[in-house]
Amino acid sequence: MKKSFILLALVLCTVVSHAGRILTDSIQSSILGAVVKFNVYLPDGFERSTQSYPVVYLLHGLTDTYTAWDQKGGMRDITDELIESGEAVPMVVIMPNAGGPDVNNIWNGYFNMPGWTYEDFFFNELLPTAEKKYRCAGDKAHRAVMGLSMGGGGSIGYCQSHPDMFSSCYAMSPWLNSDAAQEGPDGQKTKMFYTMNAVHEHSALTFLDRAGDDVKEQLRTLQWFIDCGDDDFLVADAFEFYKKMRLSRVKAEFRVRNGQHNWEYWRAALRLSLPFASRNFKQ
Repeated sequence: MKKSFILLALVLCTVVSHAGRILTDSIQSSILGAVVKFNVYLPDGFERSTQSYPVVYLLHGLTDTYTAWDQKGGMRDITDELIESGEAVPMVVIMPNAGGPDVNNIWNGYFNMPGWTYEDFFFNELLPTAEKKYRCAGDKAHRAVMGLSMGGGGSIGYCQSHPDMFSSCYAMSPWLNSDAAQEGPDGQKTKMFYTMNAVHEHSALTFLDRAGDDVKEQLRTLQWFIDCGDDDFLVADAFEFYKKMRLSRVKAEFRVRNGQHNWEYWRAALRLSLPFASRNFKQ
């Protein structure tokens, strides 16, 4: 009995000793005129070290918030396991807020739109502030972006517009295109109207159609991965994006796995995405 207790205690100590932690932080944004919260994952040993870490920006989907990857996606346990096994390098993971469940009355989206210039906030306020505070390396070679659905589309959009900022992009079930939103009765425009229009105006598919040779050459400086379920309603656009990338001679990984547009799929995708980012960080 005593030996069993000691063994259990040793196992628990081992688990605890290699556990990262998640903090909630916020930024008072002058660009958005609002306080924006974000979660940040810090790997085991962060407080005891002085080293700089690579950083992953992990973006949530429509109707969710900055808490989704932790509360629904189990990202802390998954990230701990991947780092402990050596499949992923120790890293900082930043999960910013870009929405909420009431899509008609709460801003959702990663692109600039009238009244919500989120992309400006992301690159001019969030990125430099968070990376300085949490000792991120702060360069293309040690920065990656990934996300699901709206966040997957946002990840691709950010890498298309800012290819000099990221080493890799992993898009899960990405929302890549949208028909232009129609105005409601009496010309009413809800916040969801602007979200849909922003996705339409920043279509990743249209971007490739319009990209010149110099832009395509910049896209080739990143590593790309598109991951979408075979029963996902967005899989056709994901496949179309991959085809356009091939025609543009931009190398990309493309996986269609068994699954739908849900957290079961995205938790599995996270186990693939963090090692992908790690392999493409410059050591």
